[in-house]
Amino acid sequence: MLLPPWDYLFVPFNPHTFPDLFTPTWVATLVLLLGLVVMYNVRTRSLHRHAPYLDLYEWILWTALSTFGLILTAALFSFELIVLIVIEVIGLAVLFWVRFIRFPPILDAYEQRMAKQRYYTKTKFSHPEATIRPKTARRARRRR
Repeated sequence: MLLPPWDYLFVPFNPHTFPDLFTPTWVATLVLLLGLVVMYNVRTRSLHRHAPYLDLYEWILWTALSTFGLILTAALFSFELIVLIVIEVIGLAVLFWVRFIRFPPILDAYEQRMAKQRYYTKTKFSHPEATIRPKTARRARRRR
């Protein structure tokens, strides 16, 4: 370290100026990006009937895709370290907001609605013959 720590914020982020951070940063970003795409595909297939969960994973996908794409671009074109840090902080803050602030009330409301639907269905069809029409109703239709 030849410069004070605050001066490194304005040095280009490349393998010559940050040899110990550059490779782990872009490799971790690429691995996280690929893992995110795999997670998105697996979760959306398993939750294809639940729209709020699909919305959550789509928000996470596009936010992380933008963040990780910008980090890879910043590493490729040797942006200054301060730009890379700002990208990471804003991207992680938006991911945190999406997962822990925006969607929990939506998911709770959806789970309550699903619980009510299950309860209603259970009470409606709890009698064994609830889905069978009585014979008188069938005869009345034939006569008309």
